[in-house]
Amino acid sequence: MPAHEGHHRSYDAVIVGGGHNGLVAAAYLARAGRSVLVLERLGNTGGAAVSTRPFAGVDARLSRYSYLVSLLPKKIVRDLGLDFRIRTRNVSSYTPVERDGRPTGLLVGGGERRTREAFARLTGGEREYQAWQRFYDMTGRVAQRVFPTLTEPLPTRDEMRLRVDDEEAWRVLFEEPIGAAVEDRFADDLVRGVVLTDALIGTFADAHDPSLKQNRCFLYHVIGGGTGAWDVPVGGMGALTDALATAARDAGAVLATGHEAVRIDTDGSAAEITYRTADGEGTVAARHVLVNASPQQLAVLTGDQPPTPAEGAQLKVNMLVKRLPRLRDSEVDPREAFSGTFHIAEGYQELATAHAEAAAGRLPTAPPSEIYCHSLTDATILGPDLVEQGYQTLTLFGLHTPARLFDRDNDAVREELLKSTLAQLDAHLAEPLADCLATDADGRPCIEAKTPLDLERDLRLPGGNIFHRELSWPYAQEGTGRWGVETRHANVLLCGAGAVRGGGVSGVPGHNAAMAVLEELGD
Repeated sequence: MPAHEGHHRSYDAVIVGGGHNGLVAAAYLARAGRSVLVLERLGNTGGAAVSTRPFAGVDARLSRYSYLVSLLPKKIVRDLGLDFRIRTRNVSSYTPVERDGRPTGLLVGGGERRTREAFARLTGGEREYQAWQRFYDMTGRVAQRVFPTLTEPLPTRDEMRLRVDDEEAWRVLFEEPIGAAVEDRFADDLVRGVVLTDALIGTFADAHDPSLKQNRCFLYHVIGGGTGAWDVPVGGMGALTDALATAARDAGAVLATGHEAVRIDTDGSAAEITYRTADGEGTVAARHVLVNASPQQLAVLTGDQPPTPAEGAQLKVNMLVKRLPRLRDSEVDPREAFSGTFHIAEGYQELATAHAEAAAGRLPTAPPSEIYCHSLTDATILGPDLVEQGYQTLTLFGLHTPARLFDRDNDAVREELLKSTLAQLDAHLAEPLADCLATDADGRPCIEAKTPLDLERDLRLPGGNIFHRELSWPYAQEGTGRWGVETRHANVLLCGAGAVRGGGVSGVPGHNAAMAVLEELGD
């Protein structure tokens, strides 16, 4: 939408950044009767949670950056009356592999009987399936107990431990590297790898990293909604942020796009925000400022010393295909294999090797990645003609490719990595993916890739890190404040992914920052 030039000179709250968390905060505060202004530097709201048509002349509206929903509490959807829906995926994952010279794989989903049979087909017995059931029963219990706390004031570590009420689960998830649990519970290398991947999405770590950053990543990937399910946003991710923008605007918030905040001056009780537009600079006063940007950008705005950026380590690829490629494993329907998470080169040892190579400064020889097809679950993102012709979208997320690997030549390394990543996929296909790719209006293949450096440039993600910084434990630690959004400036709050309990498309930091403001005001 166009920049809004008719806003007032003073607001109860000014929100810097119109990503999904900023919009959540704006909607809550405006619905509580507060005057709210959102300053967004781009020409549209939504941040990384947007849908776009990346291919010229092609009616396919893809979730360009973030793409699945798990951590968004139903409470936020209900509270804000959002016109937004999700759909579950019938298949959780498919992981192809070659065993004894023949193509096979592991299909998880489609009912308990089919999953049990898939484990037996791969491993030759019941042991791995039973271990899988026990492990995810444990994480499911943790999810039910931890997820509701995300929209409450931060519990202490001891309070969280009491809430979990399972000493084995606490040790496995919160105290020792997740690799120990994976190796202790599972024997099959492929099964181990499938479990470990949830600890590595957007996180560059080894299974045994003593910092436990892989554990924090794993925790956030298995607690969503109290179930750990990752669901498809109907209409694409932009449907969520469009609904949030509507909710905020309908409640009275002013959304000013094309307005880039460049400075925040505050004495702790009142603030002045300087912003820049195509026509020059302006200022606006606020009682509270909520920053829906990275901790680094917050520091730049307030004149503080920026923290060291946390390095991003992923490749994001968007594709449109004329048809789904056939698989070498003929016992699995591609429509099932690609509807869940399709794991590529993500065996346990493959993940360890890829991490070691990247840590040594080299692109992984066999880059690990995972793919899913949004349009199999929700075809609304495609135009009617594409649906009728059988076109499908493919979204790929690559692991273990830290930003440092792209420093020498981002464009050249991107192309090299994309080629080797797709080669790993082709090894499990009965036909090359290139033969299935659609073409745009100019005859170019419908495929685009984004490196951490691309994300840093396009979205101002420090180091290209999709979580803005290393994920935090979901409990209070020194300096985290009551809600996990507080900064050293009393009336400036961090409501982006870099807040405690931030990361992913959740709206949790936006909710918590709004609650902190309303609590202070006695609402």
